[in-house]
Amino acid sequence: MKLEGRRSRLAKGVMTMVADDAFWDDLREDLADPDFLRAYVTNWVRVTTTDSIINGLDDARQTAQLTKAALARAINADPSTLRRLFVAGSHPNPTIGTVAEMASALGMRLTLELMPAAHIETTTRALLSGEIDDIDIRTLVTSVGAVHTSSP
Repeated sequence: MKLEGRRSRLAKGVMTMVADDAFWDDLREDLADPDFLRAYVTNWVRVTTTDSIINGLDDARQTAQLTKAALARAINADPSTLRRLFVAGSHPNPTIGTVAEMASALGMRLTLELMPAAHIETTTRALLSGEIDDIDIRTLVTSVGAVHTSSP
């Protein structure tokens, strides 16, 4: 019986690997279309960047021991708007102005920085040319999603 359970788990693991490989193969095929590639990269960048910024602001808010309502009052925003921004699983799309105001109220500022060269090679080229060389698709996804926030 124990052996049967192990075989079942092994079979499920193999099926997961096969399904995983099939996903990456399908994605590679889809990314050959320049319009799909650009849409994929821009959406992935938008989601990962927004999540990173919102998570950084929420961490700073908690460190400052400010409630969401207090932060909203500080920037003259509707408290329900800020609550929605900080809810896990939501898909926030705040304006740059709102983000800058929240950052300022938390003693932070927004800055831009160059991507590492490897990320420029994949992400920027994919957006500008609509093409990717025969790179590992997982590398593209990793470089596109590589966003961080830093504190002074």
